[in-house]
Amino acid sequence: MQGTVDSHAHLADPAFDVDCDPVIARARDAGVRAVISIGESLAAATRAREIAVRHPGFVYFTAGIHPHDAAGFDAARDVEGIQVEVERGAIAIGECGLDYHYDHSPRDCQRDAFGAQLRLAQQLSRPVVVHSRAAAEDTAAMVREAGQSGVVGVMHCFGGPPELAHAALDAGWYLSFAGIITFRKWQDEGLLRAVPEDRLMVETDAPYLAPVPHRGKRNEPALVLLTLARMAEIRQADAAALGSVCARNAARLFGLAISGVVA
Repeated sequence: MQGTVDSHAHLADPAFDVDCDPVIARARDAGVRAVISIGESLAAATRAREIAVRHPGFVYFTAGIHPHDAAGFDAARDVEGIQVEVERGAIAIGECGLDYHYDHSPRDCQRDAFGAQLRLAQQLSRPVVVHSRAAAEDTAAMVREAGQSGVVGVMHCFGGPPELAHAALDAGWYLSFAGIITFRKWQDEGLLRAVPEDRLMVETDAPYLAPVPHRGKRNEPALVLLTLARMAEIRQADAAALGSVCARNAARLFGLAISGVVA
């Protein structure tokens, strides 16, 4: 089973401080074609960029402000900071979005920060990487509006509801699924089967959400193949072929020329 892309991993997380390069080597050995390293803060984006520089053509990075940190979002400072990272090679804006489950930041601050990053994505013609938890209605409304302005993106670690899936797909966006689809309690097989093949992506969200049988341990990009295998089982598809589909979709969305992947 080869040829997929881990569309969302936090390689800049302190969990990888000791062995980031060996983790990347294991991903290569497992057959992963590329890893999108998420910069969920400007500091994380800087670290992600440094990792990408060490692994050109395999690790790519993004830059954004997570909704958990939206209370401290300063439009002038942070938009400029994200733009600088884009000029330095960031391929997408994010991780950004809305999280009403934890509410670490006031919801109006979250919407303001998310909206600013969506507008920046439009201005820079970059895709967005979006986090949404317990905020489907507001996320869907903002995704629809962004889509009408030509913004494209991916709903990462997607877990529903169907209404948000429809809004994202109608806007021309992608849905990416993580290790939670391997958990016993996950019951949304119908939703995963319904996603059009050309809008489907797979991710680890490493170091979080390690797939079964590694649940509860540190996740890493090589384990994306376990999530891919479960995705293929649910969709009754060949895993290698589905991995290639997810890789092509990631390359298309992020505008990447990945070795062995035709977007």
